[in-house]
Amino acid sequence: MSHQDQHANRVDDPDRGTRALTVVGGGVIGLTCALAAADAGWRVRVLDAGHAERASWVAGGMLGSLGEGQPGEEAALELSVESVRRWPALVKRLDEPAVVTATDSLFVATGAADAEYLRHLADFVWAHQPRTDSTLSAVTGREIRALEPALSSRLVGGYRAVGEWSVDNRLLLFALRRTAEAAGVQVVDARVESLADLRADLGPAAQLLVAAGLGSLALVSATLMRELRLHAAKGEILRLRRTRLSVPPPTHVVRARVHGRAVYLVPRADGIVVGATQYETGDFSDRTPQAGGVADLLADAIEVMPGLRTYELVEAAAGLRPCTADGLPVIARVDANTVVATGHGRNGIVLAPITAERVVDILEGEHQ
Repeated sequence: MSHQDQHANRVDDPDRGTRALTVVGGGVIGLTCALAAADAGWRVRVLDAGHAERASWVAGGMLGSLGEGQPGEEAALELSVESVRRWPALVKRLDEPAVVTATDSLFVATGAADAEYLRHLADFVWAHQPRTDSTLSAVTGREIRALEPALSSRLVGGYRAVGEWSVDNRLLLFALRRTAEAAGVQVVDARVESLADLRADLGPAAQLLVAAGLGSLALVSATLMRELRLHAAKGEILRLRRTRLSVPPPTHVVRARVHGRAVYLVPRADGIVVGATQYETGDFSDRTPQAGGVADLLADAIEVMPGLRTYELVEAAAGLRPCTADGLPVIARVDANTVVATGHGRNGIVLAPITAERVVDILEGEHQ
């Protein structure tokens, strides 16, 4: 932690460290864990390095299992399904209805090969998802346009998933911070450079939660956690704003396959988020959008919804997702005073509630 921030994070009461938790990371994972810990009776402080460090600042905010389930990732799918079940309670806790931007999703295809891909994906998810959660039904191109008239007449079909939500990721961050602070969490704008320096300011019994995304690698040394092997997946998103000439945003999340590429359109109050590319990068500081990625996203999104031509492009951004080899996040205790929660990849927002639940279980000693 920088010198100027140290005084802001020192605890001077005589019993400092007793059921005290310091969370390193102010993204969706860190704030959701902080709120859950405060609700469990912990005295919590969050150290937040700002928007630039958060994968959740550059996100579509989709909450669902169909689009995220992939053959070979059965364990990740099961975890996502369990976490999605906890989202209604979290939204209720936040008392911010506007955070939910859609409650259903459409998965659509522009051609026969794309439709076949969606069919295989749907069969996989249907087979592995508990029947009580199955709300998936096939839809024709005509039915898609009846649900969303602004979508292209060239769409050949797909699936409708009732209950596959989306949230406004940035409104979610603000709501989480506000709710956490109301619950007694102290949020401090500070960058942590060293856990050793941070521990010097805390009592011997204080607990640390490292939820800093890719930054967790630099903080949690290999000697503490040899299995922490993160890699970065870069993803670009676009934010489009509706004008007075524009057709309205869709009421569904639209997840499309366009000539073998995936593109999603997620409604916002003032427009649409379009995303997302994904490719490996060895540079953990590379957050600059590439022209090719932006061009592909725009072309594919306009093919799915031609009326997007009248929207304004107000932001092109790139984020770095912290990924693991097996697609599962790392949620574990690494020493007597340190817990880590990272490696959520493309599912950080989806997995926030169940991550918070597991972190609190660890803090309370159930999984030590």
